[in-house]
Amino acid sequence: MNWLKTLWRNNTEKGQYYEIKAESFLKGHGLKPITRNYWCKLGEIDLIMQDKDTVVFIEVKYRKSQQYGGALHALTFAKKTKLKKAIQHYIQHHQLQNNALRVDFIAINGQNPYQFNWIKNVLS
Repeated sequence: MNWLKTLWRNNTEKGQYYEIKAESFLKGHGLKPITRNYWCKLGEIDLIMQDKDTVVFIEVKYRKSQQYGGALHALTFAKKTKLKKAIQHYIQHHQLQNNALRVDFIAINGQNPYQFNWIKNVLS
């Protein structure tokens, strides 16, 4: 999708724009997309990708500036809790209990150029 910043109607569209940026970044590092914006009543998973034999659940946060800690500090305890529940739901419904799993966090800061911070195993 090709959204222009001036055409964002809401935070959902803005979030999707940066999720696409994060997905492209991760594809450049060899991950393969499975799905984007998996939603259940327990929460949402921004990206689900495959890294060799590991299913990777990815939370994406963007902040324009470093004020208040930037995107790196945007993954709150409450968000982690909701993310865990959504991941458990996905694992059960896709029968992935015996698969290698990982939860990563992509923090995107700034404006062109963007700064990507990839933190692996953020919930371990």
